[in-house]
Amino acid sequence: MRKYYLFFRLRFAAGIQYRMATVTALTTQLVWGLMECLAYQTISEASGGRMPMEYSSIVSYIWLKEAFLVLFNTWHADNDIFGMIQNGDISYELCRPVPVYSMWFSRTVGGRISEAVLRCIPVLVCAFLMPYPYKIGLPVSWEVFILFIFTAILGMGITVAFCMLVYMLCLFTITPQGWRMVLTGAVDFLSGNIIPLPFFPESFLKIAELLPFAYMQNIPFRIYCGDLAMGEVPSMMLKQVFWLVMLVLAGVLIWSRAERKIVVQGG
Repeated sequence: MRKYYLFFRLRFAAGIQYRMATVTALTTQLVWGLMECLAYQTISEASGGRMPMEYSSIVSYIWLKEAFLVLFNTWHADNDIFGMIQNGDISYELCRPVPVYSMWFSRTVGGRISEAVLRCIPVLVCAFLMPYPYKIGLPVSWEVFILFIFTAILGMGITVAFCMLVYMLCLFTITPQGWRMVLTGAVDFLSGNIIPLPFFPESFLKIAELLPFAYMQNIPFRIYCGDLAMGEVPSMMLKQVFWLVMLVLAGVLIWSRAERKIVVQGG
């Protein structure tokens, strides 16, 4: 495990260096989050408050989404890995005495956490300082907060495991752009990143809940906001574990096949 920790730490240290890029991103996220709060306020007033989620829960959901943006977005993949696949540097990775899948998984987790550390605290501080009703609320209890943390870790694991699938599939193509555009665009919609899933029609929501994407950010954020009944949490957590295991197994299987057929052109 020590070697994976070292990959994680190296990637974490590299990601935490880009402070000015983080400041720019923070400004964008704060403005965008406030715009979303205002948009949903307009919808709430127009509908007489009849919405699938309470407005206070929607505001908390929006700020959590902005604070932990890099943890749960599939489009935020490791461009260095895509570069290694395209330019042939993956040959160096194959020479390491470490399974490539595990190495890339730990790298991806490290990169995401490093950026989240830089972004989440300022965003959350600003969200708590916002005037009512645009400020984020607190969880109703410590138990809810602990469940939020635990399900957020599982949700991040599912997100990274899905990104690993994208990396593995790109080994069979000339360029990764096609896979990235199609898969990450669909996941953004189906994970609740664009619109919270409770706003979906019930028939469509039943289909979305059969896919792994509903168990990324949707579950932890709704637990924090109090929108998810506590009786549903155990089954949701079991589904998170199920999808994490299934996606990891799928990625390992695809890698085991791709590893035997890798061709590095040039020289």
